[in-house]
Amino acid sequence: MQIHVIQPGQSLWSLSQLYRVPVQTIANVNQITDANQLSIGQALVIPTSSQLYVVQPGDTLQSIAIAYATSVATLAASNQITSSSQVYVGQVLRVPIRNQASTEVNAYLTDVSSKGQQTVEELARVLTYMSPFSYHVSTDGSLVPLNDTALISTAKSARVAPLLVMTNWSGQMFSSDLAHNILNNTSLQQTVIENVLSVMKSRGHIGLNIDFEYVYPQDRTSYNGFLQAVTTRLHQEGYLVSTALAPKISGTETGLLYEAHDYPVHGQLCDFVVLMTYEWGWIGGPPMAVSPVNQIQQVLNYAVSVIPSNKILMGVSVYGYDWKLPFVSGTRAQTLSPQGAVNRAIGLRVPIQYSATSQAPYYRYVDSARSQHQVWFEDARSFQAKLNLVRQYRLRGMSFWSYPTDFPQVPYVLADNFQVRKLLQ
Repeated sequence: MQIHVIQPGQSLWSLSQLYRVPVQTIANVNQITDANQLSIGQALVIPTSSQLYVVQPGDTLQSIAIAYATSVATLAASNQITSSSQVYVGQVLRVPIRNQASTEVNAYLTDVSSKGQQTVEELARVLTYMSPFSYHVSTDGSLVPLNDTALISTAKSARVAPLLVMTNWSGQMFSSDLAHNILNNTSLQQTVIENVLSVMKSRGHIGLNIDFEYVYPQDRTSYNGFLQAVTTRLHQEGYLVSTALAPKISGTETGLLYEAHDYPVHGQLCDFVVLMTYEWGWIGGPPMAVSPVNQIQQVLNYAVSVIPSNKILMGVSVYGYDWKLPFVSGTRAQTLSPQGAVNRAIGLRVPIQYSATSQAPYYRYVDSARSQHQVWFEDARSFQAKLNLVRQYRLRGMSFWSYPTDFPQVPYVLADNFQVRKLLQ
């Protein structure tokens, strides 16, 4: 496949002629219901059968070589040009088949109903794990039940391994006090562990993912001790153990979200960790990219220095936000799916722009009340940029936050880059 960015005057028909792919095929892959409705700057996935690449605005030989896991010299030799040549938009280059290293992919699901089951069925070929969110641990060590039985059955029939996600969620937020009570009571910890084992055995989970957030800094050592107890017990029973970690850029980073997450200890004890590399742009903050690549790189630079890279799943956001401007503290942005963001741009007839620094699409518009808005979201280009990081840092894989969403290009781009490992036979 190739990612194509719509330019002025282009149509699905002209793309069909350029890539020799039927119009309906392009429409189906990108969930386009009206072939006459496109937005300038919109990124489309074009399923191509040949090893040809049409140069896009902003492309260089180096950027194309990175995308196809090859070298500039090889690319230049294959096209009888010099490595210093300037490629031009519309130029057709011969590229190698993309090097498909194996990877692992997890998806957190916030809907365990039939919609969640449909999501698993649609993504099954590109998922290693599926993580229903979430089982809430209670003050007495019990787990608040999650009706995920049907979802787990659907996942396992598609060879997707279910993980039990345990959180310190209470009411409408993560509870620092709840985590404190558990992490500082060894008897209560044993109750939690046995309850987790009981649920996993009865429901068919193959592992545990601990997502304890906003843990008090003074509970860092206690959290490490709890993790030691959990991994010892669950590994004896043959289960995987993983944790979700805040996106730190150093071991001395301060703040309630970060300090209790001890990267080296989690990396040593766990089978893998999930880095929550998203929410720089968040629902209650000022507008910016949700998962800017330049910020993710800073987290990865630290993470791989203290955790084996083959134990790291990099977080990948699959949503966006629409902020009203000027931003006012205390207000909340509107959450959009990537497809919803594109459809909004098309309906408003505004062009989609792309930040070279954040590697993310965005646009601005004025609503019917004459209020200005800014939208940041994800598209095939920003997703490809994140897959490049997975390959560059030789990570174990990636973890989506969160499904269900409407982002049709994901399985096509992912399958074109990696062979997804399956743990279930």
